[in-house]
Amino acid sequence: MHKAVVAGFGCQQGCPASELGALLDRTLQEHHLPRSALTGLASIELKRNEPGLQELAAQLHVPLVFFSAAELARFEPRLSHRSALAHRHTGCFGVAESAALALAEQLGGPPAELTAPRRTSAHATLALATPGQNIR
Repeated sequence: MHKAVVAGFGCQQGCPASELGALLDRTLQEHHLPRSALTGLASIELKRNEPGLQELAAQLHVPLVFFSAAELARFEPRLSHRSALAHRHTGCFGVAESAALALAEQLGGPPAELTAPRRTSAHATLALATPGQNIR
């Protein structure tokens, strides 16, 4: 049995589900995790209407959860990477890692840990996190 993980995404407007899915699959593979270990996707509230995120969550049959910049900001001390550009656009220094940690803690309590720190593709960022009390 594998550990349950969640994925946090940051992405540029219009990023397709195919790019998000490829980034997710590559990252899961690097960590020897099957897609079935994934229990949810998360991002920042600003991305609520992103078709690529919506489509990927539907394909994977997992919930897609959004957090406000204020909710994500509390994870800043735990980020492996702080982006001034992300902060200018969103109000937080790292959407993918913060969203992954926020969802993992919502599902399984603190302290969640980053399973895969920030990974990037041309138009997206991704991080994986494991809940504090593993939920599987």
